Amino acid sequence: MAPKKPVQEEKLLLGRPGNNLKSGIVGLANVGKSTLFQAITKCHLGNPANFPYATIDPEEARVIVPDERFDWLVEHYKPKSVVPANLTVYDIAGLTKGASTGAGLGNAFLSHIRAVDAIFQVVRCFDDAEIIHVEGDVDPVRDLNIISEELRLKDIEFVEKAHERLVKETRRGGQSLEMRKLKEEQATVEKILDMLKNGKDVRRGNWTPKEVEVINPLFLLTAKPVVYLVNLSERDYIRQKNKHLPKIAQWVKENTEGDPIIPVSVSLEERLGAITEEEAAEECKKLGTKSALPKIIVTMRKALNLGSFFTTGADEVRQWTIRNGTKAPQAAGVIHGDFEKTFIQAIVYNYNVLKEEGDEAGVKAKGKVMTKGKDYVVEDGDILLIKAGAAKG
Repeated sequence: MAPKKPVQEEKLLLGRPGNNLKSGIVGLANVGKSTLFQAITKCHLGNPANFPYATIDPEEARVIVPDERFDWLVEHYKPKSVVPANLTVYDIAGLTKGASTGAGLGNAFLSHIRAVDAIFQVVRCFDDAEIIHVEGDVDPVRDLNIISEELRLKDIEFVEKAHERLVKETRRGGQSLEMRKLKEEQATVEKILDMLKNGKDVRRGNWTPKEVEVINPLFLLTAKPVVYLVNLSERDYIRQKNKHLPKIAQWVKENTEGDPIIPVSVSLEERLGAITEEEAAEECKKLGTKSALPKIIVTMRKALNLGSFFTTGADEVRQWTIRNGTKAPQAAGVIHGDFEKTFIQAIVYNYNVLKEEGDEAGVKAKGKVMTKGKDYVVEDGDILLIKAGAAKG
């Protein structure tokens, strides 16, 4: 008999499952959040104003995800209809020191962050006498510490409540399976609490799948992926230099190593957004720079562990969003709920193969069209044709 293969424990991800995930733009007041939101969403939902709390309700917009593969497929098929992938972005009210205890719009602000799946954290690195800084002067490391601490304090408060509830239940004692499960849950919650009280974010922990199952329903603020957006003056952005950048890089390395840092000039993005695409391209060429927005959107998608598959044809080319690691039936369910239940098989080839061979006939001739079943894990860039049975009435 062949030896049994060791069963690989599937790594569970922190955060909500699913593909319809949201990102929130977060930061202290007056760092450029609402203006960035307007630029990134090419719309005017936000309310940029030179005083704290200009954005009181989180504003929401969908942003088209730039993808050269999608553009190539559209050019190749010239379909009647095109549907690109998008990312939902929220503009959230500015945080102030003491938010965790209710200062400013503290509790509302923190509940809005709890509702998103990832955070764009805007850090101010530009001097402008006309735009007041809530802390009095420009000091990005201090600002990073304020936000980091406020999010952690709120998580501690939330986890302590969960711990109290569990302690009440485990005090009853007993040997039942339910009691064992509650005790395991309590041990995980205590581990989370220790980590937070030691100044560490939950997402930096090395969690087992069982622990992740306890963490996810808590919707902890420090469990969410973060992309740091460093808001520079136009001049500093063009030359990619600013005295604060090395300090920010050092802070991220010490506190949240591996998190992306993207320099952006919100004032430049605002200016580019106010003119036509052709004029913006000309202006960037003249300045020897480019917009940071495409990189910001793509980086956030990556931080959320999202990928894409495509459906193609003369009628429609469409880019669908899935979490990386999704199996074929669940990917089919993104197209239509019934397809997941009645999934039979998927006809699959990857975009890279199609581009290399030039057309579908070339892909077929090389024998690179695959028929896959329920266990197939969809790869980023796959082109799928789903075969499903009739839904039961």
